[in-house]
Amino acid sequence: MKALGVDAPVRDLGGVASMPTRSGRGRGGPPVHDVLAENLDVRTVDDLLHHYPRRYVDRSAMVPMRDLKIGQEATVIGAVRRVHKAMTRRRQTMVTITIGDGTGFLDLFWFNQAWPAQRFKEGQEVMASGKLGAYRGRLRLPNPTVDVIRGDASEAVHTGRIIPIHPSTEGLSPGMIRRLVFDALKRVPKLPDPIPDAIRRAEDLAPLPVAMRGIHFPEDETQLHAARDRLKFDELFTLELGVAFRKHRVAAETRGVEHDLTGTLAKRFIERLPFEPTDGQRRAIAEIEDDLAGSSPMHRLLQGDVGSGKTMVALHAAMVAIQSGHQAAIMAPTEVLAAQHLLKVREFLRPLGAYEVGEGGPEGQLALGEERPDRELTYALLTASVTGKARQGVLEGIASGAVDLVVGTHALVQEGVAFQDLSLAVIDEQHRFGVHQRITLKEKGASPDVLIMTATPIPRTLALTYYGDLDVSVLDELPAGRQPIHTRIVRGEAQRRVAYDLVREEVAAGRQAFVVCAAIDEGNRLEVKAAEAEADRLATEVFPDLRVALLHGRMRPVEKQERMEAFRGGLTDVLISTTVIEVGVDVPNATVMLVENAERFGLAQLHQLRGRIGRGEHASHAVLFDESEPDNEVARARLDAMVRTQDGFELADVDLDLRGEGTLFDVKQSGMPDLKLARLSRDAALVKRARTRAFALIDEDPDLAAHPELKRELEARFADAIEWLFHS
Repeated sequence: MKALGVDAPVRDLGGVASMPTRSGRGRGGPPVHDVLAENLDVRTVDDLLHHYPRRYVDRSAMVPMRDLKIGQEATVIGAVRRVHKAMTRRRQTMVTITIGDGTGFLDLFWFNQAWPAQRFKEGQEVMASGKLGAYRGRLRLPNPTVDVIRGDASEAVHTGRIIPIHPSTEGLSPGMIRRLVFDALKRVPKLPDPIPDAIRRAEDLAPLPVAMRGIHFPEDETQLHAARDRLKFDELFTLELGVAFRKHRVAAETRGVEHDLTGTLAKRFIERLPFEPTDGQRRAIAEIEDDLAGSSPMHRLLQGDVGSGKTMVALHAAMVAIQSGHQAAIMAPTEVLAAQHLLKVREFLRPLGAYEVGEGGPEGQLALGEERPDRELTYALLTASVTGKARQGVLEGIASGAVDLVVGTHALVQEGVAFQDLSLAVIDEQHRFGVHQRITLKEKGASPDVLIMTATPIPRTLALTYYGDLDVSVLDELPAGRQPIHTRIVRGEAQRRVAYDLVREEVAAGRQAFVVCAAIDEGNRLEVKAAEAEADRLATEVFPDLRVALLHGRMRPVEKQERMEAFRGGLTDVLISTTVIEVGVDVPNATVMLVENAERFGLAQLHQLRGRIGRGEHASHAVLFDESEPDNEVARARLDAMVRTQDGFELADVDLDLRGEGTLFDVKQSGMPDLKLARLSRDAALVKRARTRAFALIDEDPDLAAHPELKRELEARFADAIEWLFHS
């Protein structure tokens, strides 16, 4: 049998690889290798070997025929004694193969299938598995799985062992894939092992050939467990190695701004806050200051639960940049959130005598073209809503350096905006589980420090892998005075009426409520129309006595802002919204959050929505309307978790376990390698081990010059993220 390399195309295996796939019309379909490539993304022998089984069936226990019992699952070995083919009155084929093992006889039976009569011959030794039945007093195996034994019984593929059940596709059975994998393992003389021997031995891992054989055709549970451990480590080690490789390269190749920590602006900012910073905020500020003072650009993720005070920490970083003579930008994913940040900037910077550059309005605002006074700080808003002369004036102020701090959407660093000296970019919620598609800032003529904020708590294991090129700061406590949120699940009309009564009671007490409709995709006109229809129903049928308004992502920016400001100012009792209010919206007087079709939302979204309430002095209520079927266990587990805890990090771990990292993090979109065996929610210890080994190796060999096999493996696994891996 001709040897093959792992890069060989699957079709070179011949045999099953070149056979036509099964067709529902009774005719052969395209070749197996084409279907593997098209439907399962399996093109090479290496792809095939990494197409791991999804489960296993134990057919290893041999039973003498004299001990067989009706109804049991059994595997037997015997010699073919008779091949009999017959036809029914309806011209349907019946094939019976009688085998014996010296202790008894057994009939293998196929109905309406002629092929066994051609394949099996008297005298052949076969191994058969299936569920035993009986016919006219004789034991038989209907439609069994059968291997012809030629020499060593260990060469059996489908019986007499723990057999793998690989993911398959239409026209391609698990048995066909199993045979291909078996042949591939025999024909690859030596699997190249990219993991250095020293690391493999230190981690007590099985050699790669042993692990690959063990994952596909394990002899027992012990071998299967060892194979899984080895291959999980490979996945995590490669992922962490890519993260370490990029992090070291960016630090070595780019030089950032060494900010001045001795200025007075940042100190006065802290002194004039209307509250005392939490220990978590002080810790994060210290970590960020260390980054800002260094010569390497900061790449830090600031994650904190809803309401933990991330904006204050980010503004302190902006003060450090500005007191050092540079500019800062805060970028949000939506105009609603950008406007929310502007309110926070006004609140926190007013005690510093800051001026807002614009067309006039708030007290202390600097009008366009007005001479800049001799003071330290100016800021401006730049979104699609800022147009005409106002926009031109802000752009000129950014380009000349007259504007120190800019608040806007991500378009700030994408087009048409020229900073004089941008040294800090704060990106809020940009990751959305896509951190590795970060906005490129180099075109702005600098390598600014980057601080990415997220109110979506990220499990520690996820942060160590997909966000591992970032340093992480965590705000793990809430400011004093935050009120508890009572969460309940509502099913049925009677409970729904009680929830509506709760809204009326809170409004009568002078408070306000959100109602969120499940227009999850703001670009989907049908979903937005459904939200509009629900708003109309609630306004006319449920709350005709209340002031009701609608907010969704397809509205014009000005209209969205007006609706939000009216609600924030108390001119609206109930705001019916899509998830456009998911992050950042701060209305302390809102104490009720009703979520329609809560079963359609992920845990992270539900947690963010709940975080819009509980921000004032009154207790708040989150009501989750559940329209799921009783057997939808995943949806109900999510909602039960929401009732059980308000801890965003605990919910993030639950979400990771329920959905898996491939769903939480869009691997295909990001180009990052997929995890086929490892699960971050269950393999935390392995993640840490792999990360430690990967970073230590990069410290010793930053360019992997001494490990060419490992570098080739890295390039192969990060093929869709090469730009991210090799370029700053």
